[in-house]
Amino acid sequence: MDPILSLKDVRLSLDGNAGRVEILKGISLDVERGETLGLTGPSGSGKSSLLMLMGGLDRATSGQVGVLGRDLGALGEDALARFRRDHMGVVFQSFHLIPTMTALENVATPLELGGAADAFDRAAEELAAVGLSHRAGHYPAEMSGGEQQRVALARAAAPRPEILLADEPTGNLDGTTGEAIVDLLFGLRDRHGATLVLVTHAPDLAARCDRRITLEDGRLSGPARAAAE
Repeated sequence: MDPILSLKDVRLSLDGNAGRVEILKGISLDVERGETLGLTGPSGSGKSSLLMLMGGLDRATSGQVGVLGRDLGALGEDALARFRRDHMGVVFQSFHLIPTMTALENVATPLELGGAADAFDRAAEELAAVGLSHRAGHYPAEMSGGEQQRVALARAAAPRPEILLADEPTGNLDGTTGEAIVDLLFGLRDRHGATLVLVTHAPDLAARCDRRITLEDGRLSGPARAAAE
């Protein structure tokens, strides 16, 4: 079976105050459809950068990032945005909700932009799935951090993406709230049959994944199932 995500000798370099900094140093990695992958490593190892490349939110300096058989590097910005909208859901440590929109509007708006005629019905369904039907009319400032992250999960899941990418989704939450968010994240993954790539510092959270790999100084260690040359 062809992998849903395939990275081949991916490198990322950025210009910093001290000159050119190499963030990712030749990453080759396959992720199978339906797999749950935990990506761990120390701060500054490049975990979030790797996730952003997988989601087409950043572009690799060299190498190839393939998603669903498409080379993300070959897509223009508009095509890349449409591809991400149609096939991926992304959850960040910071919730990135629009403060002037209600919970329902935050979830429905990306669906509307994608042309979904049932955007608000689907948004209500996803809010119900994360236990927030009673908060649908509330604004982010009126909700706790855990509730805002639930809205962010609902927004990511509403397009029914084939791929869910989560970058430290519990990083800004207390332990109990974080555990609840993780349960919801895995529940949404199971409900939609999505492939999940999860960046986390928490060993117990990574242990819930089908496979765990570690990033150290921009290089992978662990069973990465490297992409075929």
